[in-house]
Amino acid sequence: RGYLDNITAIGPRTVGSPGNEVLAVNYLLEQIRAIERESTDAHKLSVDIQRPTGSFSIDFLGGFTSYYANITNVIVKLEPRNGAEHAVLSNCHFDSVPNSPGASDDAVSCAVMLEILNTLSKSSEPLQHAVIFLFNGAEENILQASHGFITQHEWAKSIRAFINLEAAGVGGKELVFQTGPENPWLVQAYVVAAQHPFASVVAQEIFQSGIIPADTDFRIYRDFGNVPGIDLAFIENGYIYHTKYDTSDRILTDSIQRAGDNIISVLKYLATSDKLAKSFEYRHGNVVFFDVLGLFVLAYPARVGAIMNYITAAIAFLYLGKRVLQPKTRAVHNLKKFFTAFGLTLLSWICTLVAVLIVAAFVSLIGRSLSWYTHFYVSVFLYGTAAAAKLILVHTLAKKFFYKNVNEQHLGDFFFDASLMIWSIALAVITQMGLCSAFICTLWVAFPLLTKLMIHKEFTQKGATVKFVMMYMLGMFVPYLYMMYLSWTVFEMFTPIMGRSGSEILPDVVLAGFIVVITMILSSYFINFIYLVKSTKTTLVTLTTVFVVTLILVCSGIFFPYSSDAANPKPKRVFLQHVSRRFHDLDGNVVKSDSGIWINGFDYNGVSHITPHVPEINDSIRTPCEEQAPFCGLPWILPVHFMFRLVKNWYLPAPEIFPRSPIHFKVLSKELMPWNNVRLSFEVSGPSHMSLYVRPHEGSSLSTWSLGDGTPVASLGGDYFVFYSHGLQAAPWHFWVELTTPEKHSDGMVSLAIAAHYFFGEDQKSPQLSALLERFPSWTFSSGWSCTYDLFVF
Repeated sequence: RGYLDNITAIGPRTVGSPGNEVLAVNYLLEQIRAIERESTDAHKLSVDIQRPTGSFSIDFLGGFTSYYANITNVIVKLEPRNGAEHAVLSNCHFDSVPNSPGASDDAVSCAVMLEILNTLSKSSEPLQHAVIFLFNGAEENILQASHGFITQHEWAKSIRAFINLEAAGVGGKELVFQTGPENPWLVQAYVVAAQHPFASVVAQEIFQSGIIPADTDFRIYRDFGNVPGIDLAFIENGYIYHTKYDTSDRILTDSIQRAGDNIISVLKYLATSDKLAKSFEYRHGNVVFFDVLGLFVLAYPARVGAIMNYITAAIAFLYLGKRVLQPKTRAVHNLKKFFTAFGLTLLSWICTLVAVLIVAAFVSLIGRSLSWYTHFYVSVFLYGTAAAAKLILVHTLAKKFFYKNVNEQHLGDFFFDASLMIWSIALAVITQMGLCSAFICTLWVAFPLLTKLMIHKEFTQKGATVKFVMMYMLGMFVPYLYMMYLSWTVFEMFTPIMGRSGSEILPDVVLAGFIVVITMILSSYFINFIYLVKSTKTTLVTLTTVFVVTLILVCSGIFFPYSSDAANPKPKRVFLQHVSRRFHDLDGNVVKSDSGIWINGFDYNGVSHITPHVPEINDSIRTPCEEQAPFCGLPWILPVHFMFRLVKNWYLPAPEIFPRSPIHFKVLSKELMPWNNVRLSFEVSGPSHMSLYVRPHEGSSLSTWSLGDGTPVASLGGDYFVFYSHGLQAAPWHFWVELTTPEKHSDGMVSLAIAAHYFFGEDQKSPQLSALLERFPSWTFSSGWSCTYDLFVF
């Protein structure tokens, strides 16, 4: 904890700031040297400071290219006395986002790594392989320092596996949410070595699908280093991730201890494993892995899982075939009944989903979105009760009007079989798609089928007896318990993300959809009880009453989405940039200029809750889109324009800003190249963070440039985005772009804009920005900085 307190005491550690490049680096070196002095003779400890410059393209956040200069890595190699040919890497990052002390993201991981280095270096037991500790100084700049290390550092060549320590929340358990690719032995190492396992292939498949707007250094090591690894992250309390509340006192000592126990055990296991040296030989297929209530992890090769899944589905289909087609005299009658039950089950699901999504859309349209953000139970009372009531209603009506004089017992049987059929089809389809998460379907086919076979006699007796219900519940216990456990983990990760997923996505619709899916899954083998019980009236009335009361309370605005509670804040995120913009024509003359504070609410509500506190933010100052400029002529720090609606942005007029260290932008040359191409070369110098935006004009195209691998990568929408950052004392940035262009281009061939972002220091906040930020309510977390924007046409 001492390490953690000292790192966070430095304050925000943005790339390029003295806090990150000097104070944090000096502190790490001091501690490493102290550890080195106490290390035993069994080890050799080497320290290196790397300051790489490089460039790469990435398809994250709509796709963009990254350029970094003179950023900082602190690297320590602990190896046996006589050296080692192979190594395992442990990675954390000590930089933070602006305006956040970054305790969980990611100072706590660096503190854990220092403690592990200390423990391992004092051990008299020699290691078989080297352990490389990378204290990475530019992860928040979208994974730049890890790229500099894995593509340029001499030690990177010896790395055969890595563990990446990250955060998507503050404290709690650290979840293994990515492994591989295709190295089952690595997961096995975690299974054997981790003392407090918490891992899920479901989290891996959700994360890698891209629906969570986040990424980690895991991607860089996998894609640019071709190294397999394990990605861990703290996931609890994501509400305060990347905010000023991410302080060291919020991370429990238990969390730090638990993470330390797990990581040192896995690192020691890998550093003494024979498999590490030949890791590429063990690369065969994916692996299914999941922990059982945090007690232990089950892991097996995906191909074994696929065989198990297909066998389970085949047994279920055989059982259903026998049930429906025997005796032959009643086969047609049974088929009719079975497919009616199957169709009614699907119909009830569709009706439920549509009804609940209509409620969610209505709540969003009347401006009551995120009412559950601080009060989690509201989402269950609103959408959970609506889903359950709608499901029960559809089947109650079917029982009353469609199945008037049918034996209830046989109906219960048919609806059980219909649910089994749906799960068996889902199992076969998801396995065929190659998703490891299909193991969930296996649980929902195997256990109910076993239960049915074991209590078949009770099933055929009249009425649902207590003994029958008890045995039935016991048989369903495993899939239900696991599903509740998994749902809670996914809820814990997803709910806070809705507060930072932009103003385009309707968070209520997403959460309502998720709750409906959970309700459908949990109800699938209890639909048959609707046909076995005498009446569902009491249940329906209770559920409907809870739903209606909650809906009225939500519409009245009693559940305020955000909270400034000191112990457990759930702030609204707002980004403010004091911008001065200049638009130049072909001759370099300024044709338009303006200055204002650009305000972006980071969730669907925009800034609607803030306007009563700052009345000048009204409809007359909504942000206009400059159609002729790339990215609407706005100084995006990252190409996330597709996540935000401009109608939920505001541009409050403010005086022009004059940074003490302004940007210098120069055209060095314009050359005619073969095949009618034109090459434009530029020189730029400015603050540590800049964004470059490029839009070729109609008829022109960007064919190549000096960035990344030379192939320009367009962002969503077709414009090109370059994210630039530098550490201390970087040389001016030189780059060139080459355009294929028609003979005549009277309006120019390309628009190129550059924005300079002042994240720290005396240029960060203008007096107007500081005054505005002070007026924001206590339940907001507002991150503000100044920036300049210049658009040129060539």
